[in-house]
Amino acid sequence: MQLKNFLDSLILLGAIQGLIISLLLYHKKEKLYANKLLAVILFLISLACLNLYLLNQNLLSGSTIWAIISLIIPLVIIMPIGPLVYFYTESLYVPGFKLNRSHRVHFYGSIIDIFPSFIGVVLVLGAVLQIITKNEFKIWDNFIYQYNVYADFPRWLSLTTYTVVAWHKWITNHKPEALAWPKQFLISFTIFQSIWLLHLVPYLIPSLSDALLDWVGWYPVYIPLTVMVYWLGFNGYLKARTSVSAKNIDTETIQKTLAVLEKVVHQDRLFLNPELTLSHVVKATGIPQKTISAVLNQHAGKSFNEFVNQYRIEELKKRLLKSQSHLTITGIAFECGFNSQATFQRTFKQFTGVSPTEFLAQQQKKS
Repeated sequence: MQLKNFLDSLILLGAIQGLIISLLLYHKKEKLYANKLLAVILFLISLACLNLYLLNQNLLSGSTIWAIISLIIPLVIIMPIGPLVYFYTESLYVPGFKLNRSHRVHFYGSIIDIFPSFIGVVLVLGAVLQIITKNEFKIWDNFIYQYNVYADFPRWLSLTTYTVVAWHKWITNHKPEALAWPKQFLISFTIFQSIWLLHLVPYLIPSLSDALLDWVGWYPVYIPLTVMVYWLGFNGYLKARTSVSAKNIDTETIQKTLAVLEKVVHQDRLFLNPELTLSHVVKATGIPQKTISAVLNQHAGKSFNEFVNQYRIEELKKRLLKSQSHLTITGIAFECGFNSQATFQRTFKQFTGVSPTEFLAQQQKKS
């Protein structure tokens, strides 16, 4: 009993810490979109931990008010975490990344989490209006329980799929020295999903489910999840603080650096070089790499790649509108400094909100 109380306290403290850190990350003054995505991930995980604590304390079944709240307010919202893990990883490599309407399709699976609450609202209203009998209420309440049992499989599958895709697209395609935090982040989810799977398999087998819960409950899943909340919260907030804790740069240096970068990269057309790196710009300007990175990241709100790509996209748009080239859209993109079709397509949509083909169609329609 003492062990159970200790584990429940650990889960509660993890949930509280996760909720606090998520609020701090989301409302930080620094305009770092990645922090907001991580904040939502932590918030959803913390809600799930809080839900287990309430269940273990019999608050959701021992009180009529809590029972009603548990029916109509979803605390276990897991389906969005998979897409958020992927987009958070992307935002670490593409600092200007932001979710837009085209990303909504990735979150449609959230209906799996919300559906039981919809049924719960109908049940509560039916009971209040005396349309649903007590017996029928119990039948539907049992249906919700069984639904949540089998809903765990698509939840696990979604999180696993998005984690694997994020690893394949962002970790394997970038230089090792740039991968410390994103790699650690995805590894933590991979470890958790492996543990979850070991619990999920017997949980989904009716003859084993009750025995499993009587024996170990949900602790094999939620204790690692709580540890991950502590770890993600600490590291996520530390990374956020580290990224903005560089020494202050005076206004004159900021303005001078931005002016020199504008001249060298834009006016001198360095952005057309597909092999352009920060080291090249450091040599061309004589400005220390740390100063350039700090000015771009902290004062211009852009990464070096984003700074360069904005000029490439503007040049590409101009050339596309001239419509005099015999080259394909991809060929023109390569002339503008891009060295990968996938990078060019992703960057174009990031800056304009549409694909190159859609952009041309819109411009032709306006003409």
